[in-house]
Amino acid sequence: MGRATVADIKGRDFSELDKEAKANTENTNKGSNTNKNRNTTTSDSRGRKNRRRQKKTMVVHPVQRLFDACKNVFAHAGTGFVPPPDKIEQLSALLDDIKPVDVGLSPRMPFFSPQATRRAPTITYLHIHECEKFSMGIFCLPPSGVLPLHNHPGMTVFSKLLFGTMHIKSYDWVVGAPGSASAVAEPSQTAQRSEVQLAKVKVDSNLTAPCKSSILYPADGGNMHCFTAVTACAVLDVLGPPYSDAEGRPCTYYLAYPFTKFSGDEQVSIPDEEKDNYAWLQERDKPEDLVVEGALYTGPVIREN
Repeated sequence: MGRATVADIKGRDFSELDKEAKANTENTNKGSNTNKNRNTTTSDSRGRKNRRRQKKTMVVHPVQRLFDACKNVFAHAGTGFVPPPDKIEQLSALLDDIKPVDVGLSPRMPFFSPQATRRAPTITYLHIHECEKFSMGIFCLPPSGVLPLHNHPGMTVFSKLLFGTMHIKSYDWVVGAPGSASAVAEPSQTAQRSEVQLAKVKVDSNLTAPCKSSILYPADGGNMHCFTAVTACAVLDVLGPPYSDAEGRPCTYYLAYPFTKFSGDEQVSIPDEEKDNYAWLQERDKPEDLVVEGALYTGPVIREN
């Protein structure tokens, strides 16, 4: 998803959960001190046995498993990196098993509520992890929330719709299409004398959870996409590598125009019955009505070491 919408979130302080956990621990300890000296030998013996039993039966949480797998799969990720098929299958399977409760989400949370406003509904981003090789985060969309058409340059992206129904429209560039980079609008058109590039529609449909995870690649799979929330919904994203302006992976937004809108369509031979499957994409600034706010991720804490 868009770096421009996430960058301001990263400076926030995510230490409040640690403070709350410490406070709860202190309260628990105060209540237990009165029995501190009772049956010390028996308690110590039982405690050691219980700890050994817990170590043997400890289950790694789904989000931790996903994080550990990402560290391995994206260990050598760089621009244009595509994991081998077995690794793609591994990450997809892990994502398929993740449920809203695994990441501390519920559709009843405030940021999924309908918003009575003239502006586009505010989208909430839950930052889980980011490093140079990959990032993990969740976009929470209220009904009618929109993540505008944007790209993922040189990136492989795994997305899992956790709940709700979302409309997805995605495109891939038509490589080598005659005139695709120089088609110009007619003088009367809105995008007058602006370059547009030909793209083909990859997906244009609703997706409803529970469902399998989806994958897009640097050059195919729907690298440019737009999300529109039909109902309140949440999508977990894994990006490898993440957006980086310094490394040539900026987030770019686009406007999409019908294939027949531009004079450049005469230079491209496409049967009439297939023209609806193509569009001209034009770069644009970040939409002014796009508002993405950060919120505290309240799911299980990831152990990075």
